[in-house]
Amino acid sequence: MSLQNTERFRQSRKLRLAGIAAGQVLTGPQTVHIDLANGCNTNCTTCWDHSPLLREARPASWKRKQFDFADFLDLANDLATMNSVEAVILSGMGDPFVNPDIYRMIATCKDFGWHVTTLTNALLANPEQILALDVDMMLISVNGVSPASYMAFHPNLTPRDFAKLGSLLERFAQAGKRFKHVQVINRDTAGELVEMVRFADRYRAQSITYKLASLGHGTEACAISETQRQRLSEELIPAARSLASELGVTTNLDVFEAQVRTGGLATAPISEIGCFMGWYYARVTVEGKILFCCSTEVEVGHLASGLFSEQWFGAAWNQTRAQLMAGQYFPGCNQCGKLNQNVKIGQKIKDRFGLETYLTRTGR
Repeated sequence: MSLQNTERFRQSRKLRLAGIAAGQVLTGPQTVHIDLANGCNTNCTTCWDHSPLLREARPASWKRKQFDFADFLDLANDLATMNSVEAVILSGMGDPFVNPDIYRMIATCKDFGWHVTTLTNALLANPEQILALDVDMMLISVNGVSPASYMAFHPNLTPRDFAKLGSLLERFAQAGKRFKHVQVINRDTAGELVEMVRFADRYRAQSITYKLASLGHGTEACAISETQRQRLSEELIPAARSLASELGVTTNLDVFEAQVRTGGLATAPISEIGCFMGWYYARVTVEGKILFCCSTEVEVGHLASGLFSEQWFGAAWNQTRAQLMAGQYFPGCNQCGKLNQNVKIGQKIKDRFGLETYLTRTGR
């Protein structure tokens, strides 16, 4: 990153925090999340789009949709004009590597100097191309660290797929790429919380992000039981924390513990934490919908309605920011997918502007 970019981003970060304190947006987003494909090569039981437990399956026409490369270039060029974007996340309602243009898209982002993260199960990824393009981070959805749990979580996969995942992780580790593991916890993976730490250590993962599964539309059937919840709180989380400390593995167990403590199907005590995504982040779907956060429930625009860079400062976005600052959350906010980020940003607000400002900006 050039010194000029470093200074520009430093100023944007200050403006972002100052904007939250003032209750208005003063600069563009730091991170933009772009969905590249709706289709997926797996059928995770917890997934709201591909799970075999869904009461109503997504139509095949929806699953075939992918982000067009020309449209991606247009969006990337627009984002570059904002002089605030530091990072791009390439993901999807399915897996981004379903899109055959993903490597061209990664190269485009790298040409702009953006930090590139892919959210993926990794099974379709070409490790040599990943390394050649110097992808900055992969958040690899592991979800089970034994063949039995891996196949229970991904019913269409086999022991051969689990072995392939291990080979990919080993290749990245050998190349010095310390990618992150994501472990979604449901009835089939809850008992492996401690083993997940050993798994991360074996493949030299940078960290583990534990996430209590956000469930709905039929996927509630694979939720943890109350017995599992109690065991997680009393036994497995403390044991995993102890082992992680011993092995030097970074985790988010404090946040995960709060998720488990929330109870029921909720996974985030959002009213205690607040939402700051409207200053930092946006998501764009394959269809061009612009989302306030990772939830499809909170739509604030569409690429067909004009430039992203203009809509970011527009009425729909500002109305949503104001609503959330007032503590008026959406139904899905109790399963916030950006819980870790909101906790970190909230702490920055408290450190910089004090507890009173933090409480005011979270409707308290």
